[in-house]
Formats: sequence, C-alpha cells, structure tokens
Amino acid sequence: MAYDFNILLIGGGPGGYVAAIRAAQLGAKTALIEMDEVGGTCVLRGCIPSKALLRGVELIDLAKHAKDYGVNVGEVSVDFNKMNKRKDLAVKTLSTGARSLVKGNGVELIYGKGKFLSNHEVQIVEKNGTQTNVSAEKIIIATGSVPSTVPIPGADSEGVINSDGAFELKEIPESVVIVGGGYIGVEFATIFGKLGSKVVVVEMLPQIIPTEDEEIAQGLQKILQRDGVEVYTKAQVKEISNGTGGHKIVTVLTPDGEKKFTTQIVLVAVGRRPLSEDVGLEKIGVALDRGAVIINDRMETNVPDIYAIGDVTRKVMLAHAASHQGIAAVENALGEEGTINYHTVPRCIYTLPEVASVGLTEKQAREKVGQIKIGKFPFSANGKATILGEREGFIKIITDARYGEILGVHMLGPHVTDMIAEPVLAMNLEATAEDVAHAIHAHPTLTEAMGEAALDVLGKMIHLPPRKGL
Repeated sequence: MAYDFNILLIGGGPGGYVAAIRAAQLGAKTALIEMDEVGGTCVLRGCIPSKALLRGVELIDLAKHAKDYGVNVGEVSVDFNKMNKRKDLAVKTLSTGARSLVKGNGVELIYGKGKFLSNHEVQIVEKNGTQTNVSAEKIIIATGSVPSTVPIPGADSEGVINSDGAFELKEIPESVVIVGGGYIGVEFATIFGKLGSKVVVVEMLPQIIPTEDEEIAQGLQKILQRDGVEVYTKAQVKEISNGTGGHKIVTVLTPDGEKKFTTQIVLVAVGRRPLSEDVGLEKIGVALDRGAVIINDRMETNVPDIYAIGDVTRKVMLAHAASHQGIAAVENALGEEGTINYHTVPRCIYTLPEVASVGLTEKQAREKVGQIKIGKFPFSANGKATILGEREGFIKIITDARYGEILGVHMLGPHVTDMIAEPVLAMNLEATAEDVAHAIHAHPTLTEAMGEAALDVLGKMIHLPPRKGL
C-alpha cells in the first residue's frame, strides 16, 4: 500500500517537532499535525513563559542588591505589563523558530486536530471545520498533557486558576494560595513572592518537591519561608469558598489543625495528566494505563507501527525527555537503534536559588544499593558564589560505597540548572567520584563546588575543614 507519508507525528511539542526533524534528517517523508502552534506546552504555556517571568523577578532581586556593589539604581518598581510583553515575545520568538526549523527540514506542517481512523490513517479537522485524511507507514503519538484537576469543593469556581491561567494574569495578585508544592507550585511561589504577593503553598505530602532529595527539599523550603512564603506540608485543602470583595476562602487541614486563608487567587498546581482522549486511541486499540499510553523501550505501543513519546506516556514528564524519546522513536521506526536512559534524565526547578538533580535520591540509593557514600560542598565556601553574592545551597553527590560509581547528584544553589550536564555525562559514562575529582574545574567558577563534593566523597575536600556536617 502506498502511504502519503513515511512518518506522521500527532502533536508539535518538544517531542513531536524534534522527532519530525530527526525523521526528515533520516530521509523520511514526514508530516507534523499541530492544533495550536509549534512548541507545545513547554514553549507556549510552560517552561518558556515561566522562565521569562522568573528572569524578571531575578532582576528585581539583583536591582535591590545593586547598592551592595556600589551601583545605585534608585527605587525598584515593576511594570507587570511590560514583563508580560517580554514573556510573550520570548514565547513568540521560540515558537516561530521551532516552526521555521520544522519547515526548513522539509517537514509538512498541518494545522488541525488529528484523530485515528486506523493504525495507518488519521483524520485532520482544521479550525475552520475542513476535514482531510492522511495516511502514514508509521505514526507517533505526541499529544502531550494538560493541567491536572483536584476533587475539591469550589475548585471549579471563579478565581481558581491553573498554570495556564496564571500566565494570563494582567495584574500582580495581592495574595495567592498555591495548591501543590511540586516544581510548578514552587516556581510560581517564587514568581509571585518576589513580585510582592502574599503566598501560601499547600502540599499534601511530607515535603515540597516530593520527587527530590529530602535535604534539597528542606533547604528550599527554608529559603522560601525566609522570603515570606508560607509553606504547609502534610496538609490538604478541604474546600474553596467565596469570601467578600471577590476573594476566596481556602480551608486547609494541617497537622496543627484547620486553617483558613483569604486570598485573591487560588492556583491549582498539582501536576499534569496525559492528554490521550479524543484522539481515537480506543478505535485502534492502543493500551492505556490511567490515561497514559503504554510503551516499551523502543517507544512502541501494543499496536504495530504506532509509537508514543513525551508526556502522553507519563514516563518522565519533562520537555528534554520528550525530545530524546522522539529521536529514539523515529530511529527505531526507520530501522535504526534509538534508546533513552530514563535514569539519567536531569530534573531542573527554577526557583531562586535553583534546584537541579539527576539519578537516585539518598533514600532511593539506600533502598536500592544499601551501602553508599555521600559528598557535599556548600556554595558558601565557593569563590564565584561569594563574588555573585549568591552563597546559599550546596551540592550533594551519592555514590556506591564499593565501586565509587555516582548514583545521584543533587544541587541547590545559583545557576545549578546550567551545571547539571556534568553529572548527567558522568552518570552516562558510569563515572566515579574519583573521575570527577580528577577533572580540573576552572577557577573561579561555580562548578568547582562539584569537584569539591566529589573530593568529599573520597575524604579529600580542600576548601573546608574536615567535614562534620553542613
């Protein structure tokens, strides 16, 4: 049978558009279906707009401390309208760039909503209602995710928003209660807190950023609280009701009893769920697990010639993981060998200071390996951090006690999201703490803290007295 395309992608996010480009590079006739703009949630309503706002609040901090360096800038004020315009410009620039890359590689970009008719044919409904059918030898599902909802009375009322709604705010809210202390919640807590909002974070689990190392979570919580953010863990929102003047009343069950918070905005940030409905997956028999498409190590579903990547698989719901899944899926679909090592996918949280990690937490390492060694180094003893005036946080390296192989690296500190690539590479190469310690880290740089933490695993740390705990 002759197909219209060799490879067809449904969804143009960081998984879909990267996969489309890789398919074209390999010589496949490729099409990409996208119902919005190229870039997906990450570019349009996630990673990029949030980081653009975070850059703004970072500059607020820098301006407030400029006088410490002999630079007088006067009173610091915020033009939220201009901050939003700068955010929107970043989104438009990167989305336009992604679209140009797709087209420049010879991929046919089709705007509309795709729905399976069979495992080789998809119906496309354009915004104007026009319907067309296209066929492909191999089809890759990359439909992404949407914000999760919560079964809380009043959660669907006016004044309760999700992360999408947060990016549409035209004014800085006077107060925000954030339901959920994961990476989305703490990033917005940082943004609104630095903008002057009164912020409360409610997390149901024992720690904020629950997937991260306990020490990192504790360190970040202390910093948030010092900056005026109220944080409640082991807490649950009982209900959201209407108050006076358009405000909301949030009733929270905490370990210390019931508390009520009056707030202008309630932001629900309890994560994201796979977007797998209304794509026709049931028609072709694609297996799901609580809405997530089930895939094997080759990104294949249970249906021949159908692959899935990114958030819709709920493997690792991060943009960079989706991109690598996309490359692997295309390579497998076209007869090559594509793989992804989920164990070494880096995790980044853009608070101030930042959080970055890869691999096992201390608790996971003890449960999985047993005997481990840990090395730590605080940024307070790092020269570049001192120069920057950003001395909070530390780096923590976890290794296997017997062989010295690095099992996990966890960072809390300035610009650590830009430093996590070294630990990722080290773990991909199954490197040891000794290997990292022998690598010469330039001086003065923040990366020296990585080398010192590796030395600490070996009991050879230079720039602190013999360690008795941080």
